[in-house]
Amino acid sequence: MAASFFFYDLETSGFSPRDARIMQFAGQRTDMALNPIGDPYDILVKMTDDILPDPDAILVTGITPQQTIQDGVTEAEFLRIFAEEIAVRDTIFVGYNTVRFDDEFVRALHYRNFYDPYEWFWQENRSRWDILDVVRMTRALRPEGIEWPFDLKGRPTNRLELLTALNKLEHEHAHDALSDVAATIAIARLIRNKQEKLFEFLLTMRDKRRVAEFVNGKQPFVYTSGKYPGEFEKTTIAYTVCDRPGRNGGAAFVYDLRHDPAQYKDKTPEQLVDLWRWKKDPEEPRLPVKTLTYNRCPAVAPLGVLDDASQARLKLDMAQIKRHLATLRGMHDLEDRLCKAWEIMESGREQATLISTDQDVDGSMYDGFFDNQDKSKMSVVRAAAPEELTSLGLQFKDKRLSALLSLYKARNYPRLLSSEERETWENYRKTRLMGGGQHSRMAKFFARLQEIAATNNLTGHQTYLLEELRLYGESIMPEFDGE
Repeated sequence: MAASFFFYDLETSGFSPRDARIMQFAGQRTDMALNPIGDPYDILVKMTDDILPDPDAILVTGITPQQTIQDGVTEAEFLRIFAEEIAVRDTIFVGYNTVRFDDEFVRALHYRNFYDPYEWFWQENRSRWDILDVVRMTRALRPEGIEWPFDLKGRPTNRLELLTALNKLEHEHAHDALSDVAATIAIARLIRNKQEKLFEFLLTMRDKRRVAEFVNGKQPFVYTSGKYPGEFEKTTIAYTVCDRPGRNGGAAFVYDLRHDPAQYKDKTPEQLVDLWRWKKDPEEPRLPVKTLTYNRCPAVAPLGVLDDASQARLKLDMAQIKRHLATLRGMHDLEDRLCKAWEIMESGREQATLISTDQDVDGSMYDGFFDNQDKSKMSVVRAAAPEELTSLGLQFKDKRLSALLSLYKARNYPRLLSSEERETWENYRKTRLMGGGQHSRMAKFFARLQEIAATNNLTGHQTYLLEELRLYGESIMPEFDGE
C-alpha cells in the first residue's frame, strides 16, 4: 500500500489518559497530496461504569456517557476496527496536538485491551506527525499567504477554530472530532500550498533517528515549541548540551540561546534543580533548558531558514546569540551538572509517585515494556471468545497483565461475568469511585456539578448536560451492603 496520512481526533471524558476515556474517535485517510481516501470514521466508544467523566470536558464536547452507551462500541470492538482497517502499513498518523494528547489516550487504550501500547504507530513503516507545531513554525518563519489569529488580549494564538475561521475554511462544529479532523486537513493543505518546502521538511523530521542526528550535530538550530513564549512566536535558537540520562532516554537537553549562560556558570546541581522547576510566578525566570524528545516530531530547522524578516519578527539578536553560544561551548562541566540535577528531580518525582499512587493498574502503563512471551499471550486474550476469557489459564510474567485481565472482561463483556466475577468487579468499582470518602472521585464529581450549576450564565443545553451527568453518576454509584 502507498504511504498515506490518517488524520484523527478524539473527544475524551477528561484530560488524563489514566482516569479518562475516549468517547468519540474520528478519522479520515488521505493520500500524500492530502486528497481524501475512502469514507471517514466517526465512532462513539462506550463508557464503562468504573469511570466518571469530567463535567467540564462534557460541557465542551456535548457528548454524554448515555450517548456512548446507546450508540457506541466497546473498547475491544473499536480496537479490532483500528487494527484491521486503520493501522495499516505505511500509515502516518497525524492530527492537531495529537502527539502530546490524543496519542497518549490511544496508547492507554491499547494497553488496557492487551495490545502493545506502542506498535500501532511504528511497526510496518507506520509513523506519526503533528500539525500544531507545523502551524507554529510556519507562523514564525514563513507566515506569508496565511491569516494568523490573535486572542482578545492581542496575543498570537493558533487555536484551530480561529485559524479556520480567519482563513475561511470550513469548520462547522469545533470540538466535534470529525469536524476537527476536516479542519486539520484543511489547515495542512493551506500550509502545504503556501509553504510547501517547510511543510515537506518538517514531515521528514517525524523520524526520531533523523531528529537525533540533526539536533546532535554540534550546531545551533531553530526550535519551535509550545513551551517557548508567544511573544517570540514560540520559537528560539537552541543548542544541544547533552543527551538526557536514565532509562527514559531518547531525548536531549537543549539550551535557549536567547539567554546568557554565564549566569549559570557556578551553579551547583542543587541550585540548577531549583531554577529548572516550574515557577508559579511568570516573572521569575526558569533555567532556559528544555527536554527535546526525539520521537515527538519536534519542529526543528537549520539556521539557514532565518531570513532578515524572520529575525526581526522573532526579535533575534544574532550577534548576541553568537556570544551566548561561545560562552555555552566553554562551560565544559555543564553537562555533568545538568545530568545530576535531572537525576535529583527524577528521584523526587518517583518518590512523589510512590506516595500518591492508588495502585491502580490503569496508571502503570509506563512501568516497563512487555516481552515477547507476554505479547504472544496478549494476542491469545484478544483472539479469545468472551466466554473463554476466564478459563484461558495464561500465566503472565508481567503482573500488570494478570490484573488487567479481569478488568478487560468486566469492561468489555459485563453481561458475561459470573457471580464471583461480578462481586470482584463491584468491589473494584467501590474502591475506585468511593475510596477516600469526601475526597473520592464520586464526591468530587457531584461537587463539581453543583459548582457549575451555581453559575448564572448556563445555556439550556448546558443545563441539560449537567442533568444527564447527574443521572449518570447516580446510575453507576456502587451499592453498599450496610456494613
